[in-house]
Formats: sequence, C-alpha cells, structure tokens
Amino acid sequence: MAQTPEAVLKEINGKKYKPVYFLHGDEPFYLDTIADELEKRIVPESEKGFNQFIIYGKDTDVAGVLSYARRYPFMAERQLVLVKDANKLGGIEQKEQQARLEEYVLNPLSSTVLAFCFQANADERKSYIKAFNTHGTVVQSKKMYDNKLPDWVAGFCQAEKVKISPKAVQMIVNNIGNDLKRLSNEIRKIMVNLKPDQGIDAEAVERFIGISKEYNVFEFQKALAARDVLKANSIAIHFAANPKENPLPPILIILYNFYAKLLLFHASNDKSEKGIAVELGINPFFVKDYTFAARNYPVTKVAQVIRYLREADSRMKGLEGGSISDGELLKELVFKITH
Repeated sequence: MAQTPEAVLKEINGKKYKPVYFLHGDEPFYLDTIADELEKRIVPESEKGFNQFIIYGKDTDVAGVLSYARRYPFMAERQLVLVKDANKLGGIEQKEQQARLEEYVLNPLSSTVLAFCFQANADERKSYIKAFNTHGTVVQSKKMYDNKLPDWVAGFCQAEKVKISPKAVQMIVNNIGNDLKRLSNEIRKIMVNLKPDQGIDAEAVERFIGISKEYNVFEFQKALAARDVLKANSIAIHFAANPKENPLPPILIILYNFYAKLLLFHASNDKSEKGIAVELGINPFFVKDYTFAARNYPVTKVAQVIRYLREADSRMKGLEGGSISDGELLKELVFKITH
C-alpha cells in the first residue's frame, strides 16, 4: 500500500528512515522534495564524499546500483544510494533483474538507505515494487486535481508560516495551474520579498509574480458573474491581445467549473454559507460570489452558458464551425454569456 508523500516527508523530518524507498508518479514536485530531504538528512555534510551516491538511471544498471547498496558506509552509521530517473535504469524492465532487485529489497542492509526515483507512474502490482513495502515504503505522487489546488496552496503557505488571502490563492491557482513546482517557486518568490509578519495578498501577487490585479482570470470570472459587460469585454480584449500569457484552454476550464458549481448552487437545498461551501467544495469566503452570481443567472441561463462553453471548446479544437482566432472566440463568448 503506497504511502502519501506528506506522511513520508513527516517521517523523514522526524529522522525515521526506511532502508528502501520506491518513489514514482507523474507529479515531480513530491518526488524531488522527498529526494532532496533524503540528501539533506541521511548523510552529514562532512561525510557526503564517502557515503552519499547520487546515481542516474541512464548511466548504470540494476547490478551497478546493488553493488553500491551492498557496500558498508565508511566510518559512519549509514550511507545513501539515491537513484534518479530510475525508470531509465538498465535492466529495470527485465524479470531477471527485477528478481535480483526484489531479493535485495526483501533483505536490505540496515546501514544503507536505497531510494529509487521513478519519474513516471509504475505498476505497483509488480512483485519487486510490492517488496519495497516489506522493509520500506512506496510513494506515488499523482498530478493534483484542479479543485484541490486552492487547499494545497493555502496548506503550503501555512507550512511556510506565511498568511495568504483567499483572493491571492485564487489568483495564483487560476494563473499558474497544477504545476506544483512552479506554484511553490512563485510563492517562495513572493515570500522573500515580504516584510516581517506581512502576508500574501492580491497586491503582493501582482507585484512580485506579475499577475495583473485587474486583468486576470479571477477578475474575468467576477465580471461575468456580475454580467458587467464593459469590464468583461475589457478583460477579454486584453487576453486576446496577449494570447501567450492568457491561453484560452485554461480560461474555458475555469469558467466551466464556475458555472457547473453555480448549477449545483441552484440545486442545493441548503443555502447557508456552510452548506454551500461543502456542496460546492469551496472556501466559505467565495460563497458570496456564487450567491451574487445566482441572482444574475437563473438556472436556465446557467445551463445555456455551459452549452456555450462546450461549443467554444469544440470550436477552439476545430471540431465544429469555421476558422476563428481564440481571441475572437473569447469575445464572442462574452457576448453570449452576458446577453
């Protein structure tokens, strides 16, 4: 049974080390974070030259890795053997080599910490991967769903001991997406520029990572929710003039998610702030936005908008309709939504 990345990081930070780790998945953030923590903590700085071995899969094979793992540390308690890009390791797909690896993993040296960083999703049903759970751990780092990103950003900031406003969270998520490494880097970029005890607000996001406080997807969504034709058109024109910074696909996804939740709002029997927050899976801070939007969009109009968004997605992909630029498609969509 794979452990969560957060649980494994907590163990490592508590100096509870396993002799073997198998890290895999399509979200590199946690794979890299766990590998970095192992590098930082297993072997003291003064001993790294003798007892820490960073190996890249393309440069060796299973037998080569095991020869490092079976040696004893030089005048030290333990050594680290960290295999990066282990999915490129010579022989890793061969049953004979997998059997050799499994044999070691089932009886590892207590003085060696052997970690495989498999930069892809691996099949945990394979016998040699299952073996890692006997004396060690298997960690799968999956791409995060978009609806989980706001909580992740808020949790990341909490762990870094910096406050962040709900609006700042939404601005960062809407404009960066589900690249956790980039999200963490951008948040840290803001943090190093903050004054002591200063939190992250919309102004800090705009100033330090260049997301416009006026021309961003969050404000675009708010303008549409208010059926503010002038503001929505102004932002759409800005997006159309800067397509590289404001690509259409993520804008459509964000708008679709908003109106789909607005449909749930209309269907909900519990219109209390807590009830709506639970029903829609949102921060209670944003409940007022849906309450406001529901006054401007009756349920029949919401269903119509969702149809417009699906049509826009098909046209953007060239599945229906004539040739039209993404910018013109967005401006046309604003007209349909707000009228």
